[in-house]
Amino acid sequence: MEETPSLLYKVKPLSDRLPSVKRPEGHVHFRTKMMWVIVILVLYFVMTNVYLYGLDQSESLDIFAQYRTIMAGASGSILQLGIGPIVTASIIMQLFVGAKIIKLDLTKREDKACYQSVLKLLVIVMILFEAVPQVFGYLVPSSGAEELLGGAGAKILLIVQLFAGSYILFMMDEVVSKWGIGSGISLFIAAGVAQALFTGALNWNAVDMSQATSLSNPPAGTIPMALYYVFNATPEQWAGGYYEQVFLNNANPVIALVGTFVIFMLVAYLESSRIELPLSHGNARGARGRYPIKLMYASNIPVILMSSLLAIVSMVTLLLYSNGALSQIPFLGGNAAIGYFEEGSTAAAGGLAWYVSAPTGLNSWLMPILDPTMYGNGHNAIQNLAHMAIYFTVMVMGSIMFAKFWVETTNLGPESVANQIQRSGMQIPGFRRDPRVLKRVLERYIPTITIMSGAMVGALAAFADMIGTTGHASGTGVLLCVGIIIHLYEAIGREQMMEMNPVMRGFFGNGE
Repeated sequence: MEETPSLLYKVKPLSDRLPSVKRPEGHVHFRTKMMWVIVILVLYFVMTNVYLYGLDQSESLDIFAQYRTIMAGASGSILQLGIGPIVTASIIMQLFVGAKIIKLDLTKREDKACYQSVLKLLVIVMILFEAVPQVFGYLVPSSGAEELLGGAGAKILLIVQLFAGSYILFMMDEVVSKWGIGSGISLFIAAGVAQALFTGALNWNAVDMSQATSLSNPPAGTIPMALYYVFNATPEQWAGGYYEQVFLNNANPVIALVGTFVIFMLVAYLESSRIELPLSHGNARGARGRYPIKLMYASNIPVILMSSLLAIVSMVTLLLYSNGALSQIPFLGGNAAIGYFEEGSTAAAGGLAWYVSAPTGLNSWLMPILDPTMYGNGHNAIQNLAHMAIYFTVMVMGSIMFAKFWVETTNLGPESVANQIQRSGMQIPGFRRDPRVLKRVLERYIPTITIMSGAMVGALAAFADMIGTTGHASGTGVLLCVGIIIHLYEAIGREQMMEMNPVMRGFFGNGE
């Protein structure tokens, strides 16, 4: 029974030697926390503009281009891998602990310290696991770097830079978690998505910056583009198809901005919706409280996991179709029926992989149906409708599956919550103080809410992808951004409350 913990504790001395951020010994003032959040945010944006030395960007291929905004990285920079290795390592550790494969009790200080220490080592493993295949497969060294260092040396240089960027990002996450407010990972995701939304809405540079701005090469941002057409297009030109161009078929059409705004409002409303179970203290008469069960009970985790799964499917099918060695595998390799990719593209253009790939707005499926001559994508109307139906169904059903799995493995199920309420000394008025009774009451709500929350986040993400999002932030990215901003706002409110009333620090965990 104790074999797994003993193995992890044997690894702990090695992982303890890795660079880490020291936890503050006392209370950190609110202004100091805000300062660290701002400093780390500025440093993050600086790092997204530090490009890999010795990389030929024109010849390289970003295999995660479709998921770039939610990976909180920048293509061709030292943050090419983004938060991918960190999130993957965290999910593996959390699922293993939740499923009791790794027998650690995270309520105990020693076990939690072991968990955090081993996590750092796993992050390093995942950085190498993601960096090496990309460098040897799709990131091409420049001719100058190859002449100076040789082919292998140039690739090793790229791996070292990717490793350094990813590990610094991991350290920055620790700084925010220990010295700032909220989670660094969440902050980086929100920053990346917000940047994509901001530039997608307000970018006044032309779509093709090598050419002058014109009606055929308008500003890339939604608002400047719409204003440019309003002030420069004639009524005859509007009647000749510019309405369609502005609202449906531009780099950032107006319908995408409207859809993004609608998703923002819907998620903000759903995040605030909850069921509150009344509680009373078993020993202190008059002491009452409420246990909130949010409508978004599983949060955005299911859609993150579902998007990650689809990203893996896309990457595997791309490798099978285009990689020199893998494309030679019988039946699977180079099979267009599994996944067909056009030269230089990371998005499936046909095959089974295309049916589960995320659409990029109305111009990727609706316009080819309405006008296949001008906007055709190589698929007929039935195939395009089947693509939307299959993608929507996969996102919803997959999110429900991951929501149920996540709730059960992270102590959010009825039994775990009943035990938590029992340990706090609270009970539901009118019911016996017994965890089995509490569990039966919670079973009326939590399983249903879990399925509903998974279905809603999956449907919202799929709907946003189908309508399109400003700056191609993706439906998942918009959902994450809204949820993270709301949670950060709530965390800042709690920090201010603790700053004004030190007694509240004990209630919220000593303000840490």
